[in-house]
Amino acid sequence: MSYERFAYLYDELMQDAPYHQWAELVLKKLEDYGVKGRTLLDLACGTGELSLRFAREGFQVTGVDLSTDMLSVARSKAEDAGFHLPFFEQNMAELEGLGQFDVIGVFCDSLNYLQTAEEVEKTFSKVYQHLKEDGLFIFDVHSIYKITQVFMNQTFTLNEDRLAYIWNSFPGEAPNSVEHELSFFVLDESSSKYNRFDEIHFQRTFSVEQYSRWLEHAGFKLLEVCADFEDASPSADSERIFFIAKRID
Repeated sequence: MSYERFAYLYDELMQDAPYHQWAELVLKKLEDYGVKGRTLLDLACGTGELSLRFAREGFQVTGVDLSTDMLSVARSKAEDAGFHLPFFEQNMAELEGLGQFDVIGVFCDSLNYLQTAEEVEKTFSKVYQHLKEDGLFIFDVHSIYKITQVFMNQTFTLNEDRLAYIWNSFPGEAPNSVEHELSFFVLDESSSKYNRFDEIHFQRTFSVEQYSRWLEHAGFKLLEVCADFEDASPSADSERIFFIAKRID
């Protein structure tokens, strides 16, 4: 899934996202598992918000995303902040040629945009190849509960002076998948009229057990599974599941 006009609204829509919690979790897990290296690959980096936060923490950050528009925003933000970060347009399931890193992350449930089991397995294999020995792979996904009980058949809205949206979520064709139909209304200040555009996004998730098997099959040692930014195992109503795995040779 590649974002189009949505990319230029993304930061405005996500201004309340708990990015600091993602960054804090990564820093804590690197300390917990004794990872000293500072090279970090931010897969599905979007507009680079987390890439910049890690750069400010002293990491050598590389960002990858499938969306040209998202990467355009990320590059501009990095330059404005005084960082010269390398950003590459690649599919995470076809990752190649970027070298090896001490930590690789797929944050903000971006892995849920992969539609098939094969894509997830290919992504794990590619991440393994790009990770240094004993390096950490950290990612988060929506839980099955979040997809089926929170999103499914729900409507979400926003109504502000400059921006409004209607967000409808419907069951997808695959098990534990959802289709998001989004209609945006953005104020054109020159005409005082609202321009509408529509996008469709798809997300799919799998069980904790399935992700764990795929990680182990790719060669990782699964170190930890936790939920909702807390050091606690997932419960029946956890919404965001985190996996921390290590490359072993």
